[in-house]
Amino acid sequence: MPDAPGVRDDAAGLRAANARLRELLAERDAQLAVQAAAAAELREQVAGLQAQVADLAARLGQNSGNSSRPPSSDGLAKPAPKSLRKKTGRKPGRPKGQPGVTMQLSDCPDRVVRHEPACCSRCAGGLAGAAEAGMIRRQVTEIPLVKAEVTEHRLIGRACGCGMVTWGEAPAGVTAPVQYGPRAAALGVCL
Repeated sequence: MPDAPGVRDDAAGLRAANARLRELLAERDAQLAVQAAAAAELREQVAGLQAQVADLAARLGQNSGNSSRPPSSDGLAKPAPKSLRKKTGRKPGRPKGQPGVTMQLSDCPDRVVRHEPACCSRCAGGLAGAAEAGMIRRQVTEIPLVKAEVTEHRLIGRACGCGMVTWGEAPAGVTAPVQYGPRAAALGVCL
């Protein structure tokens, strides 16, 4: 087939277009290689950051109960205390039907104080000579106050006709002008 003038020009155009496409592909390949390297670097950063987040979350979850840290390092976010008791299924309080136990009135109180009304609560009339209609007893059991008892030992001096003054003798253990007794000293040691 004879060479046609248009075919030769067409082949040269195709070769130029092919060369241009090869250049574009080479640039694209270079861009893809750069992007692949950047993606690999980002994956490494993500893996490092995920490990760091996991480490920080584990540290944040630590307290004195699940690590070797002292209780004072818990700060204000202390975990709620957990009871070591096992559940029995019983309800609190005494069982139903069991009689209750309360304090009983004493038959012979140490002191009796009478509280009598001065006037009627309805009409405000005086009750000075009115008959007694009843009594309600209420008792308070209290431990008496402990009061220090001071015993003064007076050593008397007597003058004899010969001019000698003889003094009385203090009991055993009383050697100072002011001192504690044996019970008070023992209480001080206990405190």
